Amino acid sequence: MTLLRKLDFWDMLLATACLAVLIYAAVFVPHFLSAFNLSQLAASASEKALLILPMALLIITREIDLSVASMLALTSVTFGLLVQAGMPTLAALPLTLLAGAALGAFNGLLVTRFGLQSLVVTLGTMALYRGIGYILLGSGSVNILPPAVVDFGIDNLPGTQIPWTIVPFVLLAPIFAVVLQNTATGKRIYAIGGNPEVARYSGIDTRRMVFRLFVLSGVVAAVAGIVYTARLSNARANNALGMELDVITIVLLGGVSVFGGRGRLTGVLLALVLIAIIRNVLALNQIGGDAQGMIIGLLLIGALMVGNNWRSAQELLTRSRPVRGTKG
Repeated sequence: MTLLRKLDFWDMLLATACLAVLIYAAVFVPHFLSAFNLSQLAASASEKALLILPMALLIITREIDLSVASMLALTSVTFGLLVQAGMPTLAALPLTLLAGAALGAFNGLLVTRFGLQSLVVTLGTMALYRGIGYILLGSGSVNILPPAVVDFGIDNLPGTQIPWTIVPFVLLAPIFAVVLQNTATGKRIYAIGGNPEVARYSGIDTRRMVFRLFVLSGVVAAVAGIVYTARLSNARANNALGMELDVITIVLLGGVSVFGGRGRLTGVLLALVLIAIIRNVLALNQIGGDAQGMIIGLLLIGALMVGNNWRSAQELLTRSRPVRGTKG
């Protein structure tokens, strides 16, 4: 019974859904279990997998970043223009990360210093950053990239079918999970999301924490921009158009509360796997992107309804326990 109490209901539900979809795909979808398809599945999720990490932390603190896909596109353009100008890759990489940090810092500054709502701020910078990308590169693209970048985008780890593009996520995900669940920083993040005023009075510098999370979002978006550029072998201003909706969907489906203060990366990662498998199965069945988006949207709505009903049942159960104890 103690073990069952420690297990999270939503994580178990997502894990069960992942297993069910995986079994269905393995049995009924031709070529799903082929090494090539599984490798492509992992590669196609590389950028979203990166972007969900800072997004989950921001939503837990009652903030949101709608500009992640636009920052990905702008840093992709920045990286492409730098290498096109002849800059060595080892110099272009840190400069691109600095550009991402600057974009995230601008979002964080508007939210923390000027007290603007992050939803409104990042809605504006979502258009602003992508517009800057079009100003810098127009409707064209940078297609000639250094061999090392191209190889990173198309090759697998030696002797495996694991694409190199998923490696940045594999390295960063455990760090994010440990920081969120097992450090004082993670406790502060949950405290800010639970009650910002109480967190402030308890000595937590809420503005600094939120600002740092926006900077982190920009840096990770830059990493995703480099990965995206390498995987598709081009840098364009319209890269990752609409990806922010998928990222937010994954985070919310993973059990992170839109009201803040609740959620774990375990559920978010399970939601990532679930949606990646569903999209892959739909694509193998020749179902297009618009229909995929509709199905994923319905899945999110259904998940939110189930989650709300479950939390309501938990609250009723919690309230009824003291009453039963009093009667006894």
